[in-house]
Amino acid sequence: MTPKSTFDPDLPSVYWQLAVEAPAAAANLNTGRIAIAMTPTSTDYYAKAAWTDRAPLMVQTRIVDSFENTRKIVAVARESIGIRSNYVLQPDLRNFEALYYYGKPPIVRVRIIAKLVRMPDRQIIGVASFERCVRARADSIPKVVDAFDQALGSVIKRLVSWTLRTPPPRPPSDSAPYDIERFRNPAQLRGRYRKLPQRQRRLDGALHGRVARHLIIRTAGVSPAS
Repeated sequence: MTPKSTFDPDLPSVYWQLAVEAPAAAANLNTGRIAIAMTPTSTDYYAKAAWTDRAPLMVQTRIVDSFENTRKIVAVARESIGIRSNYVLQPDLRNFEALYYYGKPPIVRVRIIAKLVRMPDRQIIGVASFERCVRARADSIPKVVDAFDQALGSVIKRLVSWTLRTPPPRPPSDSAPYDIERFRNPAQLRGRYRKLPQRQRRLDGALHGRVARHLIIRTAGVSPAS
């Protein structure tokens, strides 16, 4: 299984750090064995073949490597490393098996549901689902593995693109936990000053006038009147 190395040329550069959690997965997928489904409600495994690691950990590694290959992000690492990340990507591996109940050769289905969490307030700012089905070219383990590689690569490519485009390019400020509505929709701030009570606007204008008068008098070398 290989990470993605080609991406859209208009992929944005971002200046924040990302931690990628190991994907959550059901027990039948949380294994190093290659899962197959003979019926919609059953799971079996190839007898003489296995992944190099448990499927969720293998997918996590491919996701991290793919982000690095974009050269568009400051830093990305597995969540277990403990970097001070601005965002955390939480994938959920829902499907990662070869389906035989549609006939032979099998169809490989890969589906990931991802949540993007902003730190440190752990606010979920985006949720998306990515899926790809690829029919193997032959009913043999090498061809089925090729279909897994193609399906997973397509899912990861779209996952990486979505993640880089969802937050702003710059890291969130220290006040981010208190202005989540601005983060979600900056247009909501337009006209906020116009909505202030008239008395508050007058007070603001008077304050600015006193500051300006103070600066003018001090520039002229005269002490301002109290």
